[in-house]
Amino acid sequence: MTTDTAQAKAALRTQRIETPSWAYGNSGTRFKVFAQQGVPRTPQEKIDDAAQVHRYTGIAPSVALHIPWDKVDDYAALAEHARERGVQVGTINTNVFQDDDYMLGSVTNPDPAVRKKALNHLLECVDIMDVTGSRDLKLWFSDGTNYPGQDDIRARQDRLAEALAAVYERLGDDQRFLLEYKLFEPAFYTTDLPDWGTSYAHCLKLGPKAQVVVDTGHHAPGTNIEFIVAFLLREGKLGGFDFNSRFYADDDLMVGAADPFQLFRIMHEVIQGGGYTDEIAFMLDQCHNIEPKIPGQIRSVMNVQEATAKALLVDVEALRAAQKAGDVLGANAVFMDAYNTDVRPLLAELRAEMGLAPDPMAAYARSGYFEKIRDGRKDGQAAGWGA
Repeated sequence: MTTDTAQAKAALRTQRIETPSWAYGNSGTRFKVFAQQGVPRTPQEKIDDAAQVHRYTGIAPSVALHIPWDKVDDYAALAEHARERGVQVGTINTNVFQDDDYMLGSVTNPDPAVRKKALNHLLECVDIMDVTGSRDLKLWFSDGTNYPGQDDIRARQDRLAEALAAVYERLGDDQRFLLEYKLFEPAFYTTDLPDWGTSYAHCLKLGPKAQVVVDTGHHAPGTNIEFIVAFLLREGKLGGFDFNSRFYADDDLMVGAADPFQLFRIMHEVIQGGGYTDEIAFMLDQCHNIEPKIPGQIRSVMNVQEATAKALLVDVEALRAAQKAGDVLGANAVFMDAYNTDVRPLLAELRAEMGLAPDPMAAYARSGYFEKIRDGRKDGQAAGWGA
């Protein structure tokens, strides 16, 4: 393992992880949404909470919005609200899966009126990006079918391509969209964007402003996600991540909770593939159902930071030498040496150098912020999932 921790620290100083507005509100399962004390009542309060995560981690300077969950009358004012709190509005996430009209799909719906409604929403979100200064538009579609014969599979791909082309045409020169995919749910027979290959094919046809986003919870069990990451990086088509953890399906648990080794492997491929840049959007996409919201986000940011630190400590020269020599065990040993390194002292030292508390979780707990929002947000309707 390399001993050049100074180089690792320099790279870690540049890390940026975006937190999602919806992770600060009430969320739950299909059976119950569990209300917590102090959760935000408005998009402004979500941003206030996101600013706390950045305050204690130093590497979470932007917050993603979800429309219409974060709909406001004045997006310029909302962006200014974020800047005043030391963060900025990041990715704009679309929502074409909650209205009753979308029961049979949104942009792939057989009804042209429904498709038009969905497309208008996507274009509205680009309008919002123009105001907030956001670079990325996140597109995820729940579209699909539940039964054989329900709809024409090829026709649905044609409708999807038509909608994506319209959005692509509307994007500004400094904007792009990130196209998400998901194996299943809520569609159970066919999903119109079920995997990275389908997303890649659509993005490849459109051009450089169309990029694939990898949600770590959206794959079949046993899928080698780091291979997907390496391939998309090689092709220049990896636009970003939605980081979370899964045990069974799209569980949206805290990143690194289920398989921290997988997160390390992914970050290794990102670093070695030249993806550790501002061109790749590293975003959390989680629903904190039972854990406190802000601490859950702080811990998640720290988990990504720790995995990144370990990946930066891989002795690449020794790894390449072992690979070239066909030394299977030697190469694996180099890899595992980095993963087994306790990077917490290094990160505590780095935070101190950055003027931050060495332990973000403890610093937040001491801050009194939770007590403040617990007592100050008692009145009014909490803004949670689907609000």
